Amino acid sequence: MFDAPTLKAIGDIADHLKCEPAALQAVAEVESAGQVTALVKGRQEPLIRWEGHYFDQRLTAAQRAVARAQGLASPTAGAVKNPASQAKRWEIVTRASLINRQAALESFSIGLGQVMTAHWKRLGFASVDAMIARARESAAGQIDIMARFIEKFGLADELQRLDFTGFARGYNGSGFRKKGYHLKMAAAYQRLSGAAPVSAATGMLRMGAKGAKVRELQTLLVRAGYAVTVDGDYGPSTNDAVKDFQKAQKIKADGVAGPETMRRLDAFKQSADEQPGRQLVSDVPEVKDATKAGGFMVLVVAARDQVAETASYLTGIQADTAQTVANVLLAGSGAIGLGLAGYAIWGWFKSRRTDEGDIDAGAALPASDPALP
Repeated sequence: MFDAPTLKAIGDIADHLKCEPAALQAVAEVESAGQVTALVKGRQEPLIRWEGHYFDQRLTAAQRAVARAQGLASPTAGAVKNPASQAKRWEIVTRASLINRQAALESFSIGLGQVMTAHWKRLGFASVDAMIARARESAAGQIDIMARFIEKFGLADELQRLDFTGFARGYNGSGFRKKGYHLKMAAAYQRLSGAAPVSAATGMLRMGAKGAKVRELQTLLVRAGYAVTVDGDYGPSTNDAVKDFQKAQKIKADGVAGPETMRRLDAFKQSADEQPGRQLVSDVPEVKDATKAGGFMVLVVAARDQVAETASYLTGIQADTAQTVANVLLAGSGAIGLGLAGYAIWGWFKSRRTDEGDIDAGAALPASDPALP
């Protein structure tokens, strides 16, 4: 996959980040598909991926109209497709530069780590041109850019403890699960190291976790004075708030909401048996959708006995509850109603679950992204 100089550079940077070389290499392989450069106009250039929505955001109204007409910009992420050829992707940058050079140079990801050039200032470069020049120098330059991103965005901890779910949430964004970045990184690490990645934070809430317990954590953080959104997604803002809380409590500030952190946050509960952040049935997206489609009866059925209040993690919901719901819906609106109720039930069940982000070594990998190099 990578040549000896590239592997040496990965090893050197891994030492700096205090993580295993196999962990950093796994990230680089997934982000670049194991390819360092491509031939563009007779020169080996770093791999890039054009992001038309970044370009769209950086233009004046007049420039935006021109860019959209030429198929170079869109307000929607992913709407401007990347050609398979790297040469054609670099041609997009050239064409976009004729409209607004600075905006164009800030609108693509680059190198082994596929880091957005828009981050040039935060990563310590004097200009976006300097960041791009660093990527064009060598594989070591590209890995340096990736390491700067990992450090500046506080992701070294996740890499050190082989927490690929948390790392992918911070590195690839909230849509990381859809493309299975965490699973691909874990699989690459296992192939490279010969061992399945087992995080020291297994079973604990940390970045990349989602669900009911995350909502509870976020609610308690708000009560403790930290500005986070209670949405059940343990993203970077929640991670930062947990670290700040831990620092204030003078305990290890690693962003992992382990037993000690949760014990201290329990002080902000209104009663010992309170369940902060608990979703009302009417707030569950699937229930809302089913209600719109099936009318008030669906909401009544979904709300009955809180539907999945006594849900089993093995069977979804108890058989008698499911049967009651099915009977009511069949009597009220037939098979369509039953389908809507089933959708609502599943939504309610999900609202009571928590995914800590632990990775199953046997999990199936999603299909490869054809847009990657």
